[in-house]
Amino acid sequence: MANEAIAEVPPHKPKKSNVVNNYKSLSGFEGYETELGRSMSVLLKMLNNHAGYSHEMNDPLVKAHMLAIQFAKDNGTLDEYIEHDLKTMAPMNRRMKAVIDKTGHKEIALVGLFDRTACHYALALDTEGTGNSRTWSEPFGHVLKQCVKIGQFDLTTEEIHEKWTKPRLMGYAKEMGVELKVSDISEDGKITVEVVE
Repeated sequence: MANEAIAEVPPHKPKKSNVVNNYKSLSGFEGYETELGRSMSVLLKMLNNHAGYSHEMNDPLVKAHMLAIQFAKDNGTLDEYIEHDLKTMAPMNRRMKAVIDKTGHKEIALVGLFDRTACHYALALDTEGTGNSRTWSEPFGHVLKQCVKIGQFDLTTEEIHEKWTKPRLMGYAKEMGVELKVSDISEDGKITVEVVE
C-alpha cells in the first residue's frame, strides 16, 4: 500500500498535503526515492575515494573552479573571466535587488549568495550565519595542496580569494545594490562576509 501511495506522486512535484498526511511521519522525500538513492550512492563513492588523498564532497566543483581560474590566469584573462561571470549572474542578482528594494531587507543578498544557491553550498560545505553575516571554511585549500604537489596548478588559496572570490562577491553585491565586506582568510581558514549597513 505504501508503494502505491508513493507511485501516485509525480516525480519532481511536491505531494499535496491533506488531513491524513498531516498525521503521517513523512520524510519530505516521498516521490524522490530514486534521486535520493542515486545521491547517496555518489556520496558514498566520493567519501570512500582515497586515491591520492581523501576526497571531500565538493572536490569536483573545487577542481572545476580551479581549472577555469588557472586557465584564465595562464592566458592573462582573469579580469575578463570575472566580468563574464558577473554578466552571466546579473539577471539573478537583479532579481535579488528587486526583492531587497521591495522589502528593505539587505540580508536577502546573503540569502541569495549563500543560503539558497547550490553554487555556494555545494562548494563551501559548512556555511553558517544569520542576519547580516555568513562564515564558511575556505574551500580550495584541501584539493589545491594535492594538485600543486603534482604540478596541476600553481595557484594559492590567497590568490584565489583575492583575485576570484572577493571581486565576484563584490560585483554580485553591487548588482544587488548592497555593499559587502569580505574578510581575508583567517588563521583557522574561515571567510566571513558581512553586509555593510
